[in-house]
Amino acid sequence: MKLTVKLVSLFAVLSFVACKEASKKEAAKSTVTQTEKSEYQIPDSWIEKRVTSASNRLNATEAGKVLWGAMEAHGGLKKWYANGYLSFRFNYQPLNGKGIRDSYQTIDTWNNKARHNSITDKNDIFGWDGNEAWIKAKDSTSFEYDTKFWALTPIYFSGQPFVFDGKGVNLELLPQVEFKGALQNVVKVTYDKGVGSAPDDYYIMYINAETNLVDAFKYIVSYPEYFPEGGHAPEKITVTQETTTVNGIVFAKGFKTYWSKLEEENGLGEYITKIDVSDISFSNKVPENYFSKPNGAEVLK
Repeated sequence: MKLTVKLVSLFAVLSFVACKEASKKEAAKSTVTQTEKSEYQIPDSWIEKRVTSASNRLNATEAGKVLWGAMEAHGGLKKWYANGYLSFRFNYQPLNGKGIRDSYQTIDTWNNKARHNSITDKNDIFGWDGNEAWIKAKDSTSFEYDTKFWALTPIYFSGQPFVFDGKGVNLELLPQVEFKGALQNVVKVTYDKGVGSAPDDYYIMYINAETNLVDAFKYIVSYPEYFPEGGHAPEKITVTQETTTVNGIVFAKGFKTYWSKLEEENGLGEYITKIDVSDISFSNKVPENYFSKPNGAEVLK
């Protein structure tokens, strides 16, 4: 739910060409055609430095140790970054039929950049380049939702626990709870003032005490453009469905989201949103300036 502040770019993207196609029947899949001997590589020394810094910071607190354990169980922070660009289809389906958001996206996990394309028309695209949000679409019906808000939102579902490795993230260890018959370590994530576009957001992660995998998380949306006078949406709880392992990283294949209701069994109120995650892949190649605003695109204010 955050457009995260751009991290300092440590390297330049070399030139190559790729194409991404979309299908109405199935998720778009990325096919990259390399025309020059060039590719995007993150030096091992940079990854080691970043991972070591995160490890030292997280393992200095009890809450951080739990989060670090979850990162290790999900495949490790080092592998998360070394794998390169992350692509996946994220199909967000409110059960009331309103606000469906279905796109195929590629994320630069190192710099928090994103580019989405429509599942029904590959020429309809939007993204976040680290500084600005942009959109290029045939008309207003292509994406009937706030694409600026949505550009990095899916990675805060599918990228847990790795998305909480940065500075400006505050962790609090809460009492353990039992959730769906399994003991959970509970970590609350908040942000320093001025971090991202919605610093009042929070997440409460349920990390399985036996497997160290993320079983569920609570969250709020406090995006100022939705709540210009402050406040936030009611708390929701999102529950991991099946998992899959891609290039050594454990991902949820889907989620179910409920209203958070402490008085209900497992804290699950009304079931409100189904999310399918598919076509997950990593690549060390994208076209040059892939996340930048393309010709003819509109910058979103």
